[in-house]
Amino acid sequence: MPDTIVTTTTLDDTRYQDHILQGVSRTFALTIPQLPPTLRAVIGNAYLLCRIVDTVEDDSALTPEQTHKFATMFTEVVSGNVAADVFAQTLSPLLSDHTIPAEHDLIRNTSTVIRITHSFNPVQRQALERCIRIMSQGMAAYQEEASLSGLENMAAMDLYCYHVAGVVGEMLTELFCDYSPEINQHKSTLMELSVSFGQGLQMTNILKDIWEDRKRGACWLPRDVFLKEGFDLNELQPEYPEPGFHNGLGTLIGTARSHLWNAMIYTSLIPSHETGIRRFCLWAIGMAVLTLNKINRRRDFTIGQQVKISRRSVKATILITSLLARQDWALKKIFTVASRNLPAIRIVEQ
Repeated sequence: MPDTIVTTTTLDDTRYQDHILQGVSRTFALTIPQLPPTLRAVIGNAYLLCRIVDTVEDDSALTPEQTHKFATMFTEVVSGNVAADVFAQTLSPLLSDHTIPAEHDLIRNTSTVIRITHSFNPVQRQALERCIRIMSQGMAAYQEEASLSGLENMAAMDLYCYHVAGVVGEMLTELFCDYSPEINQHKSTLMELSVSFGQGLQMTNILKDIWEDRKRGACWLPRDVFLKEGFDLNELQPEYPEPGFHNGLGTLIGTARSHLWNAMIYTSLIPSHETGIRRFCLWAIGMAVLTLNKINRRRDFTIGQQVKISRRSVKATILITSLLARQDWALKKIFTVASRNLPAIRIVEQ
């Protein structure tokens, strides 16, 4: 990591970051402001860095070679070895209408985001750089191998989830521990649980986005789970629901639930007086559990919109978890009740 870069952010940079967060993610635009002020800027910035990587991976107009090139290039931008303007000016004209307008805007303003990145302390920058490096390498590799056949097995799904979400959990934990010596006392346990936390959220997204991913020619489900139920993912069609596919979904729903329980344990290790960090975690867990419930009740869904939780459910999650953010016993009880109809699957360590 270059130590010679000294960057001063401006009020305009900060305003842009706050503004673009609203455009690229309503969920994170809601949760990040709950964090303590000293964490908001760095975690908001971290999310935007990850979103840039996602944009490179998701745009169908880019060839696998271009995806790999820009993912690698962005890693060097974050490290300070390549100018952000060069990255933005090269990538921006290649993006298609598949990329939403807010993400087009984010790419064009990469230099603004990076100025903020380079203003953080060495521990924060190292955490961000490591996350983006691992995420970029993993996403580019998986993009080249994407197919409708799915991933080989559950271990491959675990590894995929690590590259796109588990490493984010590790980064957040590094930032939380840098912020608070009290949190840092539990660092080793938190780091272990953070990967599971990330996987629970990512598995929920994978299940919700099954059909949208297939339209893009990708499937992130593990073949072995469905083959055990007598179903081949190559045969998957939304018009022809198969019991074997629904049973496989049940296994993955239960696995995701187990990871989200670990996320609850993670949250309980955050000091109870750090209610902002706890809300940041709890809102994500609560919305994921509600989404899993909708998927479980309607395993024959054909578009993600059918299992999207309502704004009313989001508001209820925010209200309940905020009121009880300090009460570990109550939070765990609510989780148990809210997930009582989900399959119970024990996570087997690979």
